[in-house]
Amino acid sequence: MKRRDFLRDAAIVAATSGIGSLSPALSQNLSPASSEGEGLPVQLLTSSAEGKGETSLIDSEPVLQNYAETSMGIAFSVTDWANGYVIFGEKPDLSDGKKVWCGGYRMTALDNEVIQVRLTGLKPYTLYYYRIGADRIEYKDGYHIRIVGNEESERIYSFRTAGREARSHFCVINDTHASWKAVNPTINKVLELQPSCVIWNGDACNTEETVEAQKRIFFKPEIDRKDYAANIPYLFCPGNHDVRGLANQHLERIWMYRQPEERLSRDWDLGRNFAVRMGDIAFVGLDTGEDKLDTNPRFCNLFVSEPYRVAQQTWLRDALKQPEIKSAPYLIALCHIPLYDPRPDMNPGDLYPADVDDKHKGDFAEWQRTCAKLWGPLLEKAKCQLLLTAHQHVYRLDQPNEEHKWMQIVGGGPNMTGKNEGHYPTVIDGEVRDGKLVVTIHNIYKGTVQETVTISKRR
Repeated sequence: MKRRDFLRDAAIVAATSGIGSLSPALSQNLSPASSEGEGLPVQLLTSSAEGKGETSLIDSEPVLQNYAETSMGIAFSVTDWANGYVIFGEKPDLSDGKKVWCGGYRMTALDNEVIQVRLTGLKPYTLYYYRIGADRIEYKDGYHIRIVGNEESERIYSFRTAGREARSHFCVINDTHASWKAVNPTINKVLELQPSCVIWNGDACNTEETVEAQKRIFFKPEIDRKDYAANIPYLFCPGNHDVRGLANQHLERIWMYRQPEERLSRDWDLGRNFAVRMGDIAFVGLDTGEDKLDTNPRFCNLFVSEPYRVAQQTWLRDALKQPEIKSAPYLIALCHIPLYDPRPDMNPGDLYPADVDDKHKGDFAEWQRTCAKLWGPLLEKAKCQLLLTAHQHVYRLDQPNEEHKWMQIVGGGPNMTGKNEGHYPTVIDGEVRDGKLVVTIHNIYKGTVQETVTISKRR
């Protein structure tokens, strides 16, 4: 046998091996309601003599992105040029497994940083099992390409898709800012609660200039449970810090955009908006973008957030009319920056003076009024009961009033010192119980329940 044929065949065998059986040691970790393992590194089955002895190709647990009814995004980190894939099916041993490669039509997404695989054509509220794998690619030029190794996870993971029959249980985290002292107990609380999905409501980043820095946040965080998103899917509402920095200008290389089929062609460029049904709850996610005006000279015309927000108004109007959203007993909107503040002059620039110069401290109040006018009336007309926001690093609950008919909850920030009132990390936990939406705010610094509110169905 020729050497190149051996390498090719070895890779094929490795890519398809292990599908027919499941290690007994892993069987206890398959249910999404279980503890999902102990946060160990990905265990790999490596083939090809040339692949041995090198740095592991796959160096992170998978991250479930863009929770949806009929699709799921799965991403993981790699250390070298690779073609990645996911094998998934409905049987725990993956004996019915199908392989889906990274990328889309025409070509796969050969990459040396992050592999992103999109599973489509899934069934609503269905339990799927999956494992990840990748071929190490040696690329010299367009005619000299070969597979020099394969790695495939030994561990089998699982997820459930969204839908009307899904369990109505979610968690929200926000403003984590890669502050591991706060992130670790926050994620531990989420894993204890075991929601159907988690919404990361912005400012996961600080100002990231490199892909490696982004990977450290989403794929290789300095926390106990590296598999934090391997079995519980995430939704993502970006914050202003998630667009700052050279790498963050293209965060989609790390956290993929929403599935284009979810929206009209008019809205394809709105890659972060989502409208998702989860049991009795309908979520709509909005992207507030940069918190400074586009004309602020600090950013040298890098941002065009104003027309972006206007375009989202059109998207929101149509999203709220979708049958699965319109018929849900509970409507929850999410965006990073609050649409209402009882102290309009008390903006983040006042809380953090280094962030805003004196000349532009009024930018935030003007921005907030604009967004409230664009999106607020549509949410009120749709009888939105709850708006979940973040940004200000201080927990706050705003009851409905004459200015807005929805309740607004502002999540806390990453401060773990306990020095200032309201300055602590939060996990906002919402679950429909006995016909009511019960929202519990967990104070992560103290390890206590800060507040609980109950919301009735919308009429």
